[in-house]
Amino acid sequence: MRKAVSGIFLSTLVIAGCSSAEESPAPAAASTPATPSGADTTRLRAALLPVPKGMTVAYGPELGAFGTLKSTQQGLAAVRQAKLQHPECAGAAQLDAAKPEVAKSPAAVIAFSAARGSITQAVVSLPAAAFPAPLPKQCAAYTADVGGTKVTYKTRTLEMPTKGDQSSAYLTTAAGDKKNAQIGSVMIRRGTLVMSMLVVGERVKPQGLYQLAALADQNLARVSG
Repeated sequence: MRKAVSGIFLSTLVIAGCSSAEESPAPAAASTPATPSGADTTRLRAALLPVPKGMTVAYGPELGAFGTLKSTQQGLAAVRQAKLQHPECAGAAQLDAAKPEVAKSPAAVIAFSAARGSITQAVVSLPAAAFPAPLPKQCAAYTADVGGTKVTYKTRTLEMPTKGDQSSAYLTTAAGDKKNAQIGSVMIRRGTLVMSMLVVGERVKPQGLYQLAALADQNLARVSG
């Protein structure tokens, strides 16, 4: 199961990655990277989740300009390799690293993994409060060609209790090549800190996603206060 989820996880970066397909920059696009100051580093690291029970750190924590981070670059690469029915859905409802003000913003990213799936979290310090628009209607269901495999995405908006100053949550089912996975995504803003979290597994329960969101929001509240 883990192998199946991992394969679809790369393709899901097309919808949960950090840029739109139409504006995907090359790796060098995030030039003049912003190196977080000591205060930024402490603040961003403190906002990240601790290792969840039963999981291990798969990547990070990595700090730097959001557009230069490994996970962001993987998302951009996945977008460039995939052919979407609706290209505008690639970065819908997510932070868009194609925008210079987002790409150059200090960020921290960490990822956890277990046999049942993975969690990837990013916290970005933006110069001005920025929050993605709601998912466009045409992005609720669409298909993509990912390395010759047809993947179908169906997304629904979750009624998560509001967190921070703004928040949103979605649950996406990805199906392709007889494999299925679910991707829960959460965005929370407190002041100028924006937290993005992806939970990937064979089945993602909304209640579990809300609990992780509550923990993430507690961390944001602590470092924002």
